[in-house]
Amino acid sequence: MKFKVYKERIKQKINYVIERPILTSVVVLIILTFVVVGLSLPFYMENFHVFIGQVLAEAHGMLFDIAVIGILIFWLNNSGEIRRRIRTYKDEIDDFRLWESEEAAFRTVGNIKRLNRHNIFEINLVNSFLSKTNLNHVTLKGSNLNTANLSNSFLIETDLRNTRLNQTIFENANLNQADMRGAYASGANFKDAYLIKANLEGAFLIKTNFENSFLMEANLQGSYLTGADFDNASLYKSDLRGAKGITIEQLQKAKTLYLAKFDDEIHQLLKEHSPELVDEHLSEKQESKD
Repeated sequence: MKFKVYKERIKQKINYVIERPILTSVVVLIILTFVVVGLSLPFYMENFHVFIGQVLAEAHGMLFDIAVIGILIFWLNNSGEIRRRIRTYKDEIDDFRLWESEEAAFRTVGNIKRLNRHNIFEINLVNSFLSKTNLNHVTLKGSNLNTANLSNSFLIETDLRNTRLNQTIFENANLNQADMRGAYASGANFKDAYLIKANLEGAFLIKTNFENSFLMEANLQGSYLTGADFDNASLYKSDLRGAKGITIEQLQKAKTLYLAKFDDEIHQLLKEHSPELVDEHLSEKQESKD
C-alpha cells in the first residue's frame, strides 16, 4: 500500500515537471551538466589548458550558430507569422463583406486598423457595410471601396488618395479634412455630408451627389464635376479653379458660393446671372425678401 502511495507521488511530481516547459528545461540542463562534467573530469585533471581551448572553440561556434542561424530562423518565423495575421485580417473582411450589421461593421474596421499597423493600405472593401463607424485618421489610399456603405461614419483626416469610391454611400458622413486627391468617386452619394476643408483635388466626381453637403473651404481644383449635383450645397470659400465639366447651371443650385474661387469665365457668369450666390450682402437681401 505504501509503495503505491509513493509511486503515485512520484508520478504526480513527474507530471508537475512535464507540464511546465521552463522547469523541465532546467531539470534537463542540471542532469546533463552533471553527466557532461562527470565524464569530462579526467580531461580537466590531465590537460586543462588544451581542453579549455577546445571548449572555447566550441563556444565560438555556438555564438556563430545563434548569430546567423538563430536570428535567421527567428526572422523567418516572425515574417511568416505576420503574413498569416495579414491573411487572417483580409479573410475576416471577406467574411463580413455582405453582412449588414453593427457587429460586421465594427469588426471590419478593427481589421482595417490592424492592417494599417502592418503598413497595408490597399484593402478590398467592395460592398462592405461600414455605417456608423469611426475611421478617423485611417489610411486607405489606393483601396477599393466601390459601392460600400459609409453612411453616418466618421472619416476625419482619413487618407483616401486614389481610392475607388464609385457609387459609395457617404450620406451624412463626416469627412472634414479628408484627403481625397485623385479619388474615383463617380456616382458617390455625399448627401448631407460634411466635407469641410476636404482635399478633392483632381478627383473624379462625375454625377456625384453633393445635395445639402458642407464643402466650406474644400479644395476641388482640377476635379471632374460633369453632372455633379450641388443642390443646396454650401461652397463657402471652396476652390473650384480648373474644375472640368462644371456648369453655371450646376452652381446656381448651391446654397452659397460666397468667397469661392472659380476660373474667370465661370466667375463672370455667376456675377451676371446669380450675383446673390457670390455676394454675401445680396444673399442676405434676397433671404429677407423671401
